Amino acid sequence: MIDRRSLMGAGLGLGASVLLPREAQAARLGAIGLQLYTIRQLFSADPVKTLEAVAGIGYREIEYGGGGYEAMDHAMLRRTQDRLGLKAPSIHVPYESLRDKFDASVAMAKTLGADTVVLPFMTNQHRTEEGWNAALPNFNRFAEGLKKAGLGFAYHNHDFEFTNKPSGVSLYDRLLQGTDPALVKVEIDLYWAIHAGEDVQALIRRLAGRIYAYHVKDARADGSMTAVGAGKIDFASIFKLNRLAGVKHFYVENDQAPAPYLPDITTSFRTLRSLRF
Repeated sequence: MIDRRSLMGAGLGLGASVLLPREAQAARLGAIGLQLYTIRQLFSADPVKTLEAVAGIGYREIEYGGGGYEAMDHAMLRRTQDRLGLKAPSIHVPYESLRDKFDASVAMAKTLGADTVVLPFMTNQHRTEEGWNAALPNFNRFAEGLKKAGLGFAYHNHDFEFTNKPSGVSLYDRLLQGTDPALVKVEIDLYWAIHAGEDVQALIRRLAGRIYAYHVKDARADGSMTAVGAGKIDFASIFKLNRLAGVKHFYVENDQAPAPYLPDITTSFRTLRSLRF
């Protein structure tokens, strides 16, 4: 039998756990996403089968990028997502498409169910001081147009934005200073920032409130990319800062995932699903 004293003890125990400071309670990630560029070879060959495999692993979010998705039947992709319980909060759209095919890019994002458009890359012609400074006003213009359409905008980094420092100022700092922080958010690729020598925890503290999402891939001791959990990056320490940063989307990505690709993203998913911080 359960007596009154036992009930009181149980109640006190529950109350103590509820009253623990938030910092003392282990957190875990919510929905874990996949940047489809990771499995672009599979996706371009059979997008429906690939999305079925992604959902079967346990992913509940995807981010479109690569694999020729821009030329596919977006209504078909959306139907497949809905059937599988997959959401696509954001899509990657190249600079040239946003510049020259803006309305089509907006329509594509909305059909796929995205609420944010991410600019994933800038080619060499834009990586000079003159080229970068000329592009930044367009970043603001893209963001303003997307806001009017009910969408957000973010920029995804590689390493060059940090290491390229014309006149002593990095391209990334120029981006942060030359764009509207209320409109132009950032998607931090943690691997590339670390690869560039950045202190990512300091970067996250600096940009708290402006970070849309993280790209999550691990690094081996030699600096090469690998599945999350197969490298040396301490993601638990990074994600502890989410109490400050408030990031909602965590997209697994491995630009160099080895064939047959699915084992790589399964390792990453299982690592992140079991991660506590």
